[in-house]
Amino acid sequence: MRFEELNLNKPLLNALNDQEFEYATPVQERVFPVIMSGRDVVGIAQTGTGKTLAYLLPLLRQFSYSKTGDPKILILVPTRELVVQVANEIKKLSTYLSLRVLGVYGGTNINTQKQQIYNGIDILVGTPGRLIDLNLSGVLRLKTIQKLVIDEVDEMLNLGFRKQLTDLMDMLPSKRQNLLFSATMSVDVENLFTDFFNNPERIEVTPHGTPIEKIIQKAYRVPNFYTKINLLKLMLQNQDLSKVLVFVNSKKYADKLFESLENDFQGTIGIIHSNKSQNFRLNAIKHFGDGTFRVLIATDIMARGLDISDVSHVINFDMPETPGDYIHRIGRTGRADKDGDAISFVKESELEMQMLIEQLMKRQIRVEPLPGNLVISDMLTEEERPVKAFDKDYLKNPAKKTTKGAFHEKKEKNKKVNLGGPKKRQELKEKAAKKSKRLRF
Repeated sequence: MRFEELNLNKPLLNALNDQEFEYATPVQERVFPVIMSGRDVVGIAQTGTGKTLAYLLPLLRQFSYSKTGDPKILILVPTRELVVQVANEIKKLSTYLSLRVLGVYGGTNINTQKQQIYNGIDILVGTPGRLIDLNLSGVLRLKTIQKLVIDEVDEMLNLGFRKQLTDLMDMLPSKRQNLLFSATMSVDVENLFTDFFNNPERIEVTPHGTPIEKIIQKAYRVPNFYTKINLLKLMLQNQDLSKVLVFVNSKKYADKLFESLENDFQGTIGIIHSNKSQNFRLNAIKHFGDGTFRVLIATDIMARGLDISDVSHVINFDMPETPGDYIHRIGRTGRADKDGDAISFVKESELEMQMLIEQLMKRQIRVEPLPGNLVISDMLTEEERPVKAFDKDYLKNPAKKTTKGAFHEKKEKNKKVNLGGPKKRQELKEKAAKKSKRLRF
């Protein structure tokens, strides 16, 4: 369906034309009329299917300018990067609208955000923690909220935001429209909308666990971390890997990988994880988006929900910790009906996770032979080194003791002389007195 066939007004159509958007994705097409009807919505769709525009377009279509400075629409997202991304999308779509939008998140000056809220806003995008802080300060009033959007809710719950989410919803007026979007459906997600939503319509565009069909998936059996680095270096010699998103499970090993690649591919490698500063992360995403960086190394949390176009390859340097995260990862490539490639480096300890992923997708990941010129490293990380079967090495010969047994020299204060009782002491005292008297004369 073309966007012109939806019930969009001229300002929104002009903004879409400016961005050369012509056709609505399936989730945008199905969600639009339901949101316009005022019903609560639970949207389940994979990453890269256009969820952000799916809720922004009907919200902006219904929006009417108000002179009051309190927000009417509240959008909750799990990370700072998503706050920036969603706020930017709203600004692009509202080019021809009179609209005030603000993104708020922690790690920045809260007083600046207080002043911006005081000056007046229409749409507020934020992370749960900072929104609660602003509300408790008294400057942010949430009783005017008419529409609530919770985006990437499964990741928000994974990050431990359930208490903050429920606290925020208790602060909102009971009469509101609720929109929830997620890539996966879990028990926690179902409990959330069961408790707080009013008979929502569930829209599931792609069945949970089914990958985007245009993505070619393959795997390599790799013995250890440092051999994985050697394999990645070999692959990057192929210029077809033009825009590569590499997923690593931990910040520590993301840094190790970055240091190993930076020497061979100077100035073309970026990295994002939660230990990096906000500006550093935003710049890394920007440089990856505009092509300055050919490779972006990321942890799952940082890359969740980011809309980066034209990713040619997704590489699972580490297999994810849950099967559902694999779907999120590979959804970064093969967007907008383009082909994509997803490559996984699988150690022996990760074979079980590969099996669980294949069960979830109901299809196998093709295993490729390792390149003949790959250098197999015998260096192991701390986690890869074998663990001893016992805490104590019982097979080792006990060391011979060289001590002197229980004997030890007495301290000076304990070296007492037996003076033979009171009578003997009196005799010694009188003898000492006579000797002293002779010395005086």
